[in-house]
Amino acid sequence: MLLSVAAAGQGTNTPPITHRFVCTDYTQGKVFVVSPAGKIEWEYDGATNCNDLWVLPNGNFLFNTGHGVKEVTRTKKVVFDYESTSEIYACQRLANGNTFIGECTAGRLLEVNPSGQIVKSLRLLPAGTHGGHAYMRNARQLDNGNYLVAHYGLKVVREYSPDGHLVREIPAAGGPHSAVRLPGGNTLISCADGPGGARVFEVDPAGRTVWQVQSNELAGVTLKFMAGLERLPNGHTLLANWLGHNQFGTTADLIEVTPDKRVVWQFHGPPSIHTISSALLLDDPPAAQNWQIWH
Repeated sequence: MLLSVAAAGQGTNTPPITHRFVCTDYTQGKVFVVSPAGKIEWEYDGATNCNDLWVLPNGNFLFNTGHGVKEVTRTKKVVFDYESTSEIYACQRLANGNTFIGECTAGRLLEVNPSGQIVKSLRLLPAGTHGGHAYMRNARQLDNGNYLVAHYGLKVVREYSPDGHLVREIPAAGGPHSAVRLPGGNTLISCADGPGGARVFEVDPAGRTVWQVQSNELAGVTLKFMAGLERLPNGHTLLANWLGHNQFGTTADLIEVTPDKRVVWQFHGPPSIHTISSALLLDDPPAAQNWQIWH
């Protein structure tokens, strides 16, 4: 495992940038906590096809498990567990304590209470229709009650009203994996390795691209399949560069990039961590951030 720091723009006496973080390993089905020195501090085995991840205010981890969603304590006790016959790649803890879940193959957006009961269900597909493996990746319930959904196979990000009406559609060539609604109304989107990808771009409410990082724009790093995102309080963006599809070990797995596209920190996972699909920095406890995580 290698932790690499880019020194561009730093003085010789400036301490190197390091981060403690949590990440999902899609290929191995694990969740890891990694120290600033790049050492694994904690791991959880049982997160098959883990693709989405949250650090909750209580310090627990919420993540998807291929066909379910779990909340796990640092002592590895499962305190929330939802299972489905559908593939699941999206989850989110809501302010009311319920959990939002995106069922990919079923084409459903769910709200599930702490007991595991579905209290709200919204179908995005006609009854009896199967969405397929590529229908949906990450999805979020927004503060206004709308839903933001990355339709990976359809190559669009769609915003739906609470009753399922289409509010907005953003083209996302390459196949969108994650979409984040930022403060101020812009939308940050990561795209996979299809034609037109891999890239990360930010659009304003009018649909204009106001920021973008494409495959070969970053010094020393190549974007392969852009997955999880986190917009940091300092304006930087943390990028999860998923290295599946025969790209294992070819470039950095995690990248912190400035608005002017300088790489200030990167992380290489092998041999212990194989394919990072999502990550969150743990430099500050969640409570210190007021739980304002743009991810």
